[in-house]
Amino acid sequence: MNNLVSAAQFARQNLAQGLSALQQQGAPPALMQAAQPIAEAMSALHSIEASQGTATGQFAPVALDAARRALAALQTHEHPAAAQAVNAVASSLNLIHQLSQAPKAQAAPPVMPQQQAAPPVMPQQASTQAARPAAAPAQQAAVPAQQAAAVAPVPGQALPPVNAPPGTPRVNVELGAHSPTNFYKGLAGNDIMDAGGIFVATYQIPNVGQTLVLNLSMPGGYEFQALGVVRWTREAPLSSTGSSESPPGFGAQFTDISAEAKHLVYRYVRNREPLFYDDF
Repeated sequence: MNNLVSAAQFARQNLAQGLSALQQQGAPPALMQAAQPIAEAMSALHSIEASQGTATGQFAPVALDAARRALAALQTHEHPAAAQAVNAVASSLNLIHQLSQAPKAQAAPPVMPQQQAAPPVMPQQASTQAARPAAAPAQQAAVPAQQAAAVAPVPGQALPPVNAPPGTPRVNVELGAHSPTNFYKGLAGNDIMDAGGIFVATYQIPNVGQTLVLNLSMPGGYEFQALGVVRWTREAPLSSTGSSESPPGFGAQFTDISAEAKHLVYRYVRNREPLFYDDF
């Protein structure tokens, strides 16, 4: 079995886990809106497998578009089944993207994972965009265990402020257990610092490229400052009924953050699954 076929099969299996989560007993009917694009992606991936990879150029973009639509639909719901499906679809997206690029880069076949993807988060552990990962990615262990005690702040401790140019706008950011504001990671990587940042839910949206001082407050009385640059923005999309389905805001990547603050970020994302932002 060649790499293209293996990648398609692995991605299709992850999507099947997501579809199974949507069909579990007790899942709200509204979640089935995401079932159709998941099924479309699985069908396209099956066509790649059946052709032994020769139809990758035709069907990989179809699978990528469908998987992206499914992820966008799932992230508007607050239900454990949606959280499980989000994990499964996001796990497949990286492979599907590599498949879509394979015809353009013939010498660079998709990189297969070393082991089976982590199982979906169980319902009792999850809520939409607020789930404990089944296994924390190795890349998130940016603070070595032997240094954890040395950098771990205590509640109410004033961490050192960041050095910001005069006049740099300041934004107060409040993170809760289920707040619309949350850390995010891009689908190209697992590390919040290298391939992600923080999504700030707000109607006061700055320009892309603007540098900000972020004053973050977290559960338990923890606070810290960090410098960030706005990488993307999101206006409030409207549903067919005219109501907003996703909060508006912006995504900022950290450009200056202390080791103590990083410790707080990594501890937070170990207990609450970050958002996924399609950075391809």
